[in-house]
Amino acid sequence: MGFSMQPYGIQSMLKEGHKHLSGLDEAVLKNIDACKQLSTITRTSLGPEGMNKMVINHLDKLFVTNDAATIVNELEVQHPAAKILVLAGKAQQEEIGDGANLTISFAGELLQNAEELIRMGLHPSEIISGYTKSISKAIEVLGELVEKGSETMDVRNKEQVVTRMKAAVASKQHGQEDILCSLIADACIQVCPKNPANFDVDNVRVSKLVGGGLHNCTIVRGMVLKGDAVGSIKRMEKAKVAVFASGVDSSATETKGTVLIHSAEQLENYSKTEEAKVEELIKAVADSGAKVIVSGGAVGEMALHFCERYKLMVLKISSKFELRRFCRTTGTSALLKLSQPKPDDLGFIDSISVEEIGGSRVTVVRSEEGGNKIATVVLRGSTDSILDDLERAVDDGVNTYKAMCRDSRMVPGAAATEIELARRLKEFSFKETGLDQYAIAKFAESFEMVPRTLAENAGLNPMDIISKLYEKHASGNTKVGIDLGGGDSEDGVCKDVSTLNIWDLYVTKFFALKYAADAACTVLRVDQIIMAKPAGGPGRREQPAGMDED
Repeated sequence: MGFSMQPYGIQSMLKEGHKHLSGLDEAVLKNIDACKQLSTITRTSLGPEGMNKMVINHLDKLFVTNDAATIVNELEVQHPAAKILVLAGKAQQEEIGDGANLTISFAGELLQNAEELIRMGLHPSEIISGYTKSISKAIEVLGELVEKGSETMDVRNKEQVVTRMKAAVASKQHGQEDILCSLIADACIQVCPKNPANFDVDNVRVSKLVGGGLHNCTIVRGMVLKGDAVGSIKRMEKAKVAVFASGVDSSATETKGTVLIHSAEQLENYSKTEEAKVEELIKAVADSGAKVIVSGGAVGEMALHFCERYKLMVLKISSKFELRRFCRTTGTSALLKLSQPKPDDLGFIDSISVEEIGGSRVTVVRSEEGGNKIATVVLRGSTDSILDDLERAVDDGVNTYKAMCRDSRMVPGAAATEIELARRLKEFSFKETGLDQYAIAKFAESFEMVPRTLAENAGLNPMDIISKLYEKHASGNTKVGIDLGGGDSEDGVCKDVSTLNIWDLYVTKFFALKYAADAACTVLRVDQIIMAKPAGGPGRREQPAGMDED
């Protein structure tokens, strides 16, 4: 009897064709390795001097950016362990909107250090217990580093807003943060509701127009719609608006049925009545006081003719999302069929006009009163990929604004906070007994990744700088960070960040560290990977492409 016939061990339990990896070497270290690879990708684009990545996704769309969230989203990471890091980054992006890179890179660094510990012979569970102690200690220290007086903040004070937003924007668009922050702050403050906690990110829109440069960027109180007005009337001041979701067309009059026509007069009369019907509908709209008609669908020729006759301006907004936003901006309720709107269905706009910006025609809707205020940042740039990247920077700024409306505490930026955390956790590790002190020391060391990366990305000598930072912090100045701009003073690049005005939001750091530590521990907890045999059948089809960007 052939021995090879009888599978034994795990093989005997699972279907053939499965993979089973277990133990430290095969599972834990392989997982760690995959995560390390991922964090090497994001790490080089950390901070203001970060490098850009060029990612081409499965739909052949090109992204050139250093925004980690975008990079990992488009990469379609397959490896299950690396996916955990990606999810941590996504969670950070959802929660705060900035700091995804810190989350992924830091988690990768934690895992790399864990690998050294495992090779030394520590068991993953000891590392996890050490990391868990470290993170609670780190959070405690982080609370002590909060700048005094930063918790009372006026979210409508532009200067204070810019201070907190600058770091987030600079890390995406270094060198342009001043112009951008001022734009973003203006837009956010305009739409900030009475209770800042209800600030809605969706109320700051971005409109990207190719041509021009950063200095042409403006803010419009209201919306900027791509495209032209339908009719010949191109502007209106202080007008009432009616919105018809289904389109303005003669289909309103058509009935299903057969008409038997005997003579030429009957035929003439038949089409006349249709004309009269459309005219009646348009006249009803005009009589209600509306001067602008917004259609969510097609605009029929005949309907347009009568709109012109009654001096109505016609706009077509085909995107459902835009239409909904338009209604919100103007305080209109959208009507389903073409009929006479009631007075309270009508919205109001201060002015609406078709303007030409950089060779493309846009319709600018300005609305100061009305329900929710909406502000649009009009971005200008020479190519689409530059515009996309600018838009990401604006997104980060707006999200940071939302975060600061919830919690405005700030901590020193430019790696000052990280070095201080590293120093305090090292001290903490000496007090611990047991094996997890090694894990805590490694956790502390992981923080050095931030200053090291910032220095490396700027082409400076990292070892030099880190030792200098430690020295400064040990002598009691906890706000010394890396100044990438100034290498001329005697301290070289290590400066007090409060004089440079580089601050990070406390919540951004708080969640980034939390998510990173959680992700790292999750990966370390895995000691076996068991993959069933992939199902046969045709290959996996790509998901259909999404609708529009929202």
